[in-house]
Amino acid sequence: MSRVSFSLGMAAAVAVLVAAGAADAKNYRIAFLAASSQGGFGQAIYNGIKQEASQRGNVDVEIFDGEYNAAHQYSQVEDLVASKKFDGFIITPNDNVGIAPAITEATKAGLKVATTLFPIGPRLDTLEPQVPGLTVTVASDPAIGAKLQADGVVKFCADKNPCNVVIMIGQKIYPFDNLRLKTYTDTLAGHDNIKIVATVEGNYDPDTSLKAMQNVLQAHKDLNVILSNADQHLMGAEIALDDAGIPIEPLYLSGGGASEVAVERVKAGKWDVTLANFPTQMGIKALDAIVDSLEGKTVPTVIDSDKIGPVPVMVDKAVLDANPSFKGDWKG
Repeated sequence: MSRVSFSLGMAAAVAVLVAAGAADAKNYRIAFLAASSQGGFGQAIYNGIKQEASQRGNVDVEIFDGEYNAAHQYSQVEDLVASKKFDGFIITPNDNVGIAPAITEATKAGLKVATTLFPIGPRLDTLEPQVPGLTVTVASDPAIGAKLQADGVVKFCADKNPCNVVIMIGQKIYPFDNLRLKTYTDTLAGHDNIKIVATVEGNYDPDTSLKAMQNVLQAHKDLNVILSNADQHLMGAEIALDDAGIPIEPLYLSGGGASEVAVERVKAGKWDVTLANFPTQMGIKALDAIVDSLEGKTVPTVIDSDKIGPVPVMVDKAVLDANPSFKGDWKG
């Protein structure tokens, strides 16, 4: 056999092997069960999922709208398992406790499951899997961030007596918001000069927060602090304060999420700090873990989402001055 014919034969054999490998390559279908597909945070997680799926090339993804409704999301998990159309899914739970039985059934059925933002199970203070077979938790303990926020309030209030505080929480019905609220109140309770004059629910919505803040201002105009777990709440509160003719610069405003809006407000000196989330990175990490697990690779069961971003979780003006390229991970 001539060298030319041998080379041609080897090239043909390689081509056949490559074609066979491509034919045998597994395509995966992954669902994302968003707490709400209408919110900017859920969309940012999905953007990360889509980005990483595109990089891998053999992953199809689809988003499902949880409508901020725990019962609806539970049914979505049941339907997804019954359909047998997906190899795994990523979820941002609306009820981290109530969804656990449905997730257990999903893992029993062989699906790979990642949870983002919150752990699934009765304990929010641990990221270790509480549901048998759960692939990965990409989240953080809500109490840790809440404590950092409350400590910031204590520092601001040190030379003020009284220091009047309004707490704006998402919904008290949510276990994670209950934990945040308890952390806020327990931390502030140790300081006699700090007075919590109102606690209201903003429901992660600027319009709801606007109305709630308007109601607060009817009884309490002498305020020093607005402590909130969500940037959306501060957006509504700021409008209410402006309408009431109350300047916000002397106040201490603490939000949550590090949205693009919050980053701009902190840069401008309007807000003081926002507790960062990194939803795009959450989506990337969760998708990676699910697909790697499907491919038989060993993956971590816990990814601390406080440690996956480019900046510290407490984002104030000093942090932004030191990291001018950081714009926020989602629109808010």
